[in-house]
Amino acid sequence: MAVPTPHGVPDRRDAPPVPPELAELLRSQLAVVADKVEEEVRRQVPEYARPADGAYRRNLRSGVVQALTLFVDHIADPRDDGSAIAATYYELGRGEAVEGRSLDALQSALRVGGLHAWRLMGRTAERLGLDSTAVAALGELAFRTVHEVAQAAAAGYAEAQLRSSDELERRRRRLLDLLLEDGPVALEAVQDLAHSARWPVPRTVAVVALAAAPDRREEDRPLAAAGALVDMESRPPSMLVPDPDGSGRFGGRVFTLALRGRPAAIGPTVAVTEAAQSLRFATRALGLMGRGILPRQGVVRCSDHLSTLLLYGDEPLLERLQARVLAPLDTVSVGQRERLAETLLAWLLSGSNVPDVAVRLHIHPQTVRYRLRQLEKLFGDALHDPETRLDLILALRAEALHTRRN
Repeated sequence: MAVPTPHGVPDRRDAPPVPPELAELLRSQLAVVADKVEEEVRRQVPEYARPADGAYRRNLRSGVVQALTLFVDHIADPRDDGSAIAATYYELGRGEAVEGRSLDALQSALRVGGLHAWRLMGRTAERLGLDSTAVAALGELAFRTVHEVAQAAAAGYAEAQLRSSDELERRRRRLLDLLLEDGPVALEAVQDLAHSARWPVPRTVAVVALAAAPDRREEDRPLAAAGALVDMESRPPSMLVPDPDGSGRFGGRVFTLALRGRPAAIGPTVAVTEAAQSLRFATRALGLMGRGILPRQGVVRCSDHLSTLLLYGDEPLLERLQARVLAPLDTVSVGQRERLAETLLAWLLSGSNVPDVAVRLHIHPQTVRYRLRQLEKLFGDALHDPETRLDLILALRAEALHTRRN
């Protein structure tokens, strides 16, 4: 493993020579030194102060011996690149990440162990009567050894974290695909996949459909860190929000700020196994936002527009209904049709109360009565038939939404 030379550390090829016979002497003491270094690490680094048995103890012992061996090998052959031992520490760093431990603890252990090992071995060098040049060279090799194993461990740790992050994201994407697929979803399957994705299964969820953005940026993943499942590659981009009606991190203002002004539609709150239904409504609402039938900007909550979503659930059928029940209005001019349609809808919704219609439309009651006489001529007795009145309300409501859009 190639390890870059740190700033201020001389290359081994340029380092002052160390007597090769020192390597054999130190190697003979390696087991004793390893015991003392391991004891010092366990004493000074709380994360390593565990019971002195089991795999964890064996790994710590192996790491100490490997580092000391690398140090001695550097003395015996300065040309040795230590790649095999560096690979061992690379795997040690990976293991720390996989176990969820901090890299700080490992780096602390390396510093403590390196310093203690240097003290112990330095005393041996002093007893041999080495001159100051050789002792300095020995110190440089000790510093380089600690640096190399620390760099290798950090590289392994970073690689494992990256793999873990990528794998976690893949698992959460598969979980989101499962939750949003058409057809029944088994709760057991959701729980199994959620466990492997480290995602606590909530009681309820809502799916948010997002307007497409011109480019993909980090803010395109709103609230993902807070537990939402996000898929910005889907059409439309979507995310699944756990427990959306709770008072926690997905509150209205927090949610809106996280979207950074991006238009979005929030589907109704449903059981976790019914997330596909929430997506269906959110997608429909987002489409209606794009057409101006629902507000184009901001966050639209489907629960506030259920009648509109119902009305536009089958648009060909809606058009047939409008064509049939509003046919009498086809005989008047466009301007007159709009005024009569507005008056008729207000009259039907107000319980046939003329003063209420006048207040709602900001016109004189006499104007209302005049228009109602025209409507009586066009529709006749149908205006007083309960079933026809319901059809009229639906058709006129759709026409009003269409008129508002234009």
